[in-house]
Amino acid sequence: MAKKTPSPEGPEALSFEDALARLEAIVHELEEGRLPLEDSLARYEEGVKLLRHAGGLLNRAERRIEILDGIDAEGRPITSPLAENPDTLEEKAAGRSRRRSAPSKPEGYGEPNHQEGGPPVDEPGELF
Repeated sequence: MAKKTPSPEGPEALSFEDALARLEAIVHELEEGRLPLEDSLARYEEGVKLLRHAGGLLNRAERRIEILDGIDAEGRPITSPLAENPDTLEEKAAGRSRRRSAPSKPEGYGEPNHQEGGPPVDEPGELF
């Protein structure tokens, strides 16, 4: 099997589509498990660089997207930026992490449920 080498210019010279295709090829090679350890590590490092490059290209593309708010009296489009404060990939990941680690149980969940004037409902042996 012929080795695939990164482009001499590095991942920065690749388009988003080319970087994604190369990244998919690297993932496939690593999943096969046929590469020696050193080659696997080199592919992994190349993949990380490609992922960062593709992520940067996506961030720049997102910043260029505008929302069409309407049309002015002369028929020209009125637009506004998609995101006022675009986050980096790291900031987006941290936000997802914070949301995942937030408590999802409502307040009082798991505490005994006492009805006014009666015995606690969730006490063992008291239901039947």
